[in-house]
Amino acid sequence: MNRLDQKLELLKQQKKSGLVCYFTAGDPDFETSLALLSQLGDSGADIIEIGMPFSDPVADGETIQAAHIRALNAGQTLKKTLYLVEKIREKDHETPIVLMGYLNPILQYGFKKFLRDAKGLVDGILIVDLPYEYQQEYLEDIQENLIHFICLTSPSTADERLSHIAKNATGFLYHVSENGVTGMQLNHQQDLVQKIQQLKKHFNIPVGIGFGIKDEQQVRRLSGQADLVIIGSALVETLQKNGVQATLEKVKQFSKVLHVTDSV
Repeated sequence: MNRLDQKLELLKQQKKSGLVCYFTAGDPDFETSLALLSQLGDSGADIIEIGMPFSDPVADGETIQAAHIRALNAGQTLKKTLYLVEKIREKDHETPIVLMGYLNPILQYGFKKFLRDAKGLVDGILIVDLPYEYQQEYLEDIQENLIHFICLTSPSTADERLSHIAKNATGFLYHVSENGVTGMQLNHQQDLVQKIQQLKKHFNIPVGIGFGIKDEQQVRRLSGQADLVIIGSALVETLQKNGVQATLEKVKQFSKVLHVTDSV
C-alpha cells in the first residue's frame, strides 16, 4: 500500500468524503509553489494533485492554462516538478500526491526514467490525453513502480466504455462532472448522485468528482455522495489573486465543510 491506499482506506473507515486540491507545479514560481504545497496536508487537503506544466493543456480552462504559462515562464520543467515533490516530502511525508498532466512532456523526459524518478515520491499519475486504447503499453511500468494509474470518465462516457476503463483504473476514478474544460460552471449537480451510483456499478475504487466545483455550497452537497471532491480552478484563482495564506484558508474552509457530515 502506498500513501494513496492508506488515505483512501482511512476515509472509508471514517465514512468521510476526501478533499483533493489541485495546483500547477511552479505557479507562480518554485518557491511560492513549495511554500503552498508543503502546507496543504496540514490545512485539510486529503490528497494533493499537482499539474505538470505543459504549453498546450487542452483539457484546461483559462485559469489553469494561465497557471501553466506562469509556471513555464518561471522555468518550471518536469525535472523541477519531481524535485518540487522531493522538497515537499521533506516537510510532508504522509499526504498522497498525484501528478496530473499530458503525455508529451513525460515522453520527452523518458517514460521509464520518469517513473523511476517518481517512485516513492508520487502515489498516482493521471495522464489526461492517454485514452483507454493506448494505455496498455504503459501500465506494467506504472504498476512496477508502485504508482496508481488514475483514469478519467465524463458524462458522455458510455457504459460499455466504462467497463473497459475499469480494467485499468486503480487508486480512484476521476469523473469529470461536465463535458468541457476545467473551471467551467457546474450546472447539473443533482444529476451527479445518479451518475455516481452508475459509476460504482463498474468501478470498485473510490469515485472523485472534479471540474466546476467552486464554492462551499457545491462541496457541501457532494459531501457523503462522492468519495472525493476535487477542486482546482477556484484554488488556483485564489492563489493568483490573494497569495498563499488566503489559499490555505480557503482549503481549510473547504475541508471543514466537506467533513461536517460523517456519511449518508
